[in-house]
Amino acid sequence: MRALSGVLFERYRCPDAFLNLTLRGRLSADPGFFQFGSDAICYGRSSVGYLRSQIGPDLYDLTQDIILGSSEVCLPFDPVEVIDNLRLERYPGAKDSWIRSRAREAYYFLRPVLHRLARQQIQRTQLGRQKGVAFPNWPVDRTVENICEQILLLALQVSGADRIPFIWFWPRGARGSVLMTHDVETERGRDFCAQLMDIDDSFGIKASFPIVPERRYSVSPQFLATIRDRGFEISIQDLNHDGRLFNEREQFLKRADRINKYARAYGAKGFRAAVLYRKPDWYDALDFSHDMSIPNSARLDPQRGGCCTVMPYFIGNILELPVTTTQDYTLFNLLGERSIELWRKQIELILEKNGLVTFIVHPDYVMDDELMPLYKELLNYLRKLQETAGIWLTLPSEVDRWWRERSKMQLVPCGDEWRIEGEGAARAILAYARIVEGKLVYEMETGCAGLRKSRELSPKL
Repeated sequence: MRALSGVLFERYRCPDAFLNLTLRGRLSADPGFFQFGSDAICYGRSSVGYLRSQIGPDLYDLTQDIILGSSEVCLPFDPVEVIDNLRLERYPGAKDSWIRSRAREAYYFLRPVLHRLARQQIQRTQLGRQKGVAFPNWPVDRTVENICEQILLLALQVSGADRIPFIWFWPRGARGSVLMTHDVETERGRDFCAQLMDIDDSFGIKASFPIVPERRYSVSPQFLATIRDRGFEISIQDLNHDGRLFNEREQFLKRADRINKYARAYGAKGFRAAVLYRKPDWYDALDFSHDMSIPNSARLDPQRGGCCTVMPYFIGNILELPVTTTQDYTLFNLLGERSIELWRKQIELILEKNGLVTFIVHPDYVMDDELMPLYKELLNYLRKLQETAGIWLTLPSEVDRWWRERSKMQLVPCGDEWRIEGEGAARAILAYARIVEGKLVYEMETGCAGLRKSRELSPKL
């Protein structure tokens, strides 16, 4: 039933016959929080049990109400609805209250006259209030992955098959993908971009530069050409970085029109909102191929929430590339860290789910003599991961292109085997999900035609 299995099919690109899901009874009128196993807090409607308006220690676990038939999995909730609620931040706590919204407007009104130390103190105070938030999980939330894996495991149990074929998540069998982005926020940062490109190039890494098109600094054709000619990428960052893009719908539409014009003039296909303020339901007004504005877990960001996934996903026609690691400013200036250990931990957690590792490192801040060595340490670590763990270090537009190609690929039977068809299939890899000691394990086929070699995808970092 594609209506219920749509998010699994989107994730795995496996044959429909393996995803036979049905709904157990009528769903409740109102949504609420519930548990789905030990690793997934969900928000949505259910047909059994009880739902909570807030997260607490007594959330009802719906796994006990799943019915496994002879060939189907009968679920007491709609996984499409639940995962949409997470990825589009449609759950309590993901939106600012009226008081927080007014406080934010006051902060941005006063920001031009506030001393840097005063701004940092305000930000640290806000950060302290959010550290106690229980959901989404931090430093990485993998709820969507956990839901999909649990349902796929159940589908495998009732299918009668020993394994389920699917199209591997990344081209040529990469274990995961890594994106580096450099938000340019000031004239000083703009002037440091050339040197930052030299540093990235010395480690064999290309990055995207989200540019603020108005007010912050001048943007010359020569500056943009320098970025493009060196194989880096240009994205649009907001309009003027005043924090008010999504305040009012009518104002947003006027600004979106100007933003779209800058995108065409700059040849930019990617967008990022200033300070990661966002409203996914308004994205239909933006003429971009991909967006990079939604954090995986926004516990330390000005706008709370988070999409709770480490994978790309579509919002209408726009592909969302979630921000899955802590921003450099938060790490160094607000948390006061002077190491990359948090980044390493986040990378490990993301790659355990074969996900997308996305960094925001500002040229405005990382040029500091104390912070630059830490950034170079990160680049060196990523380069080693590329060599030893098989990650795909690439640009946002390349992930965008791959994910769109993969979303149209199909697995078709070829005798006793499976063949991948569709544009880009030459880079795609056939993989399998199977159960080992009660747990879901991924394997992929390698080698030439007629020679099958399966390798388990659980190497240690």
